[in-house]
Amino acid sequence: MNLGVGSRIQHPKHGQGVIIGVRFDTYLITFIEHGTKELEKDDDLIETMHAENISAEIETTSEVEKSLLGILRQWNGIGEPVALGDKWKGGKMELKPLDKTLQPKEVPIDTFFHKIVMLRDRMRVLEQQINSHPSLSDEEKVNLQQYITRCYGSMTTFNVLFKYKEHQFVGEKSKDD
Repeated sequence: MNLGVGSRIQHPKHGQGVIIGVRFDTYLITFIEHGTKELEKDDDLIETMHAENISAEIETTSEVEKSLLGILRQWNGIGEPVALGDKWKGGKMELKPLDKTLQPKEVPIDTFFHKIVMLRDRMRVLEQQINSHPSLSDEEKVNLQQYITRCYGSMTTFNVLFKYKEHQFVGEKSKDD
């Protein structure tokens, strides 16, 4: 079988990896702990965990690049580009303590926003790991998902910072939604 870019594999020597390139008779595979290796397609030690883009054709560079970006986002916690609302760009957040003898703290909104986006992306990765966890029961997965949904709900205060609604946090929906 010809696996495509994005396929996840297991190899006894190299561990888990993702196919990032398909050549005539080899796969270019990035392994989590051993970097990028080129292995023969007929290597009997390659075990398919999840097949993607199965094709008899050789992938083009642009398809490889798109797939690689998707893989890097999924496995390395690199998130999609998320736009800060225009009215906040270049702004500062000032934290003032009640005690007037203490100095206020200023934080660039761009820095704060970046932390919020990183948190959102890590929550999504956590969600994926829960969903694909082999030893959790469906009931346990649902219970953990409910906690994640509540965490998203707690973060909705920060939605004002996002330029686009589709990037915002969404918590539990009320019965009226």
